[in-house]
Amino acid sequence: MRLLSRAFLTAWFIVLSCLILSVSVVTAQSYGSNWTGSYFNNTTWSGTPVQIRIDAQINFNFGLNSPITGVVNVDNFSVAWVGVQNFEAGTYRFTAVADDGVRVRIDGQEIINGLTPTGSVQTLTADVSLSAGAHTINVDYFENTGPAIIQFYWTPIQAGPTTTPAPTATPSPTPLPEIPPGALRATVIRASVLNIRNAPSLGGSVMGRVLRGQTYAVVGRNEDATWFLLQLGGYRGWAWGYYLFIDGNEFSAPVVSSLSVVGLPAGVTDTGVLGVTKAALRLRAEPNVRSDQIGRVSWGSFVPIVGRTRASDWYQIVWKGTVGWVVSGYVDLRQGELRDVPVR
Repeated sequence: MRLLSRAFLTAWFIVLSCLILSVSVVTAQSYGSNWTGSYFNNTTWSGTPVQIRIDAQINFNFGLNSPITGVVNVDNFSVAWVGVQNFEAGTYRFTAVADDGVRVRIDGQEIINGLTPTGSVQTLTADVSLSAGAHTINVDYFENTGPAIIQFYWTPIQAGPTTTPAPTATPSPTPLPEIPPGALRATVIRASVLNIRNAPSLGGSVMGRVLRGQTYAVVGRNEDATWFLLQLGGYRGWAWGYYLFIDGNEFSAPVVSSLSVVGLPAGVTDTGVLGVTKAALRLRAEPNVRSDQIGRVSWGSFVPIVGRTRASDWYQIVWKGTVGWVVSGYVDLRQGELRDVPVR
């Protein structure tokens, strides 16, 4: 009888562990796995692919580079991914982030159509109810010119109150500061309105906006001269170089650390460790997926890491003045050593 009780308890523990793991997998954001990608040297997914490979995730920022050097074009290429993914029964929010175009189909039914480029990064979502089991997902992406970005993921939808979005404010021209003689200059040429951010990343917080034709002094750059720090009216901010005309050698501007524009709230100790997010993440009050969501961290954001769990599976970060927790698997360390981050 005692042996039977032990066997029963062991079996129950295994079942309970599986249930807990299942809740975590369903609740957390997912990119799926084992995507078969067909790469084409045209923007229409036509002809014979120049490369077919298995991609673990659809989560790429190719920038101004080729997805596969020496095989795929830098510009004017397309990729068709297909994957068979397993779901629990429920409603999911599917998100596609792309520059330039993207289309998503589930079991042959189109749920997202962003095939008309907007000239900038577009984020598209669709809420879909799925039955339990395997579903076939197709993600079609194409790149014209300029930076190439594609990301696709989904999260379960949690019921909540319906809110009316606040109206978008119309941007006003940023006052043009005086430019010192001989300074390197940048003029906005490829956007009617260009966001100025607090870090050299599309995930950086928007500090202001400048307009086509406005010119500013360049006071810094990132290491590969794809982002430039501009002197604006009373503050400095980062602009993506693709949208700028630089009137001299852009590499003559000094390299400026992104830490110079990341601040910490009072009472938070700087560990010197900086990360960049590889996905749009939920910021939570505690290091677990059941904790309250207290923010939403943008993909590609630079975040100070001020704490970690003992297993380092969660990081405590600062995002827009709020201290919270994110899953560490979606954050790459860019500066500092993890051993310098205290366990909390």
